[in-house]
Amino acid sequence: MKKPKSPAPGESRSEYKRSDFGTLVRGKYVRRLQESSKVVVIDPEVVDLFPNAAAVNASLRSLAEIAKRAGSRRSRPQ
Repeated sequence: MKKPKSPAPGESRSEYKRSDFGTLVRGKYVRRLQESSKVVVIDPEVVDLFPNAAAVNASLRSLAEIAKRAGSRRSRPQ
């Protein structure tokens, strides 16, 4: 039994026709991706302190809570 021929790289299968697809737009969603994604680069010596992303997030949440409490104490009139 022979295997069916696979299309050459960059070539569509015969059952697909270009006319079946709408107009292609390069970079159609790039602006949405740039606005919605937040990538933070952490220094290598800091990365070594955390085993994974969850540990980094937990630490940042704790720090944010501490900062929030410290900020509310400062804003009280004395």
